Amino acid sequence: DINGFCARPDIFQEVVDVFAARYRGKIDSIGGFDARGFVLGPPIALALKVPFFMLRKPGKMPNAIGSGGYAVEYGKRDDPKNKSTVVKPGDRVLLVDDLVATGGTLSSGVELVRAMGATVVECACVVEL
Repeated sequence: DINGFCARPDIFQEVVDVFAARYRGKIDSIGGFDARGFVLGPPIALALKVPFFMLRKPGKMPNAIGSGGYAVEYGKRDDPKNKSTVVKPGDRVLLVDDLVATGGTLSSGVELVRAMGATVVECACVVEL
């Protein structure tokens, strides 16, 4: 749960600074997963002066492309969607979410970015379960 550091601007800033230092000069854009990736991704993107794009849940974004569903330990989930014009072939992309559990969401996002002709540099999460 990221609510703890979101309530503390000094800690939230430190989280953003750590990610910004790690990825400065290494990426062209940041993709954030619905919904907590939308909290973490934009401030990191602003710190790095790179564009941010959203990876949304199905039905939330018209005319979007997807990567295909994926399995998790408790069933099957629909893939994230995107209709971004931010990502260009050859771009270096950072994917951001609050936590990683099985890796299914992140793997699906990697497939989606690859389908757009770009490369995922890393997937950044605050918590690993």
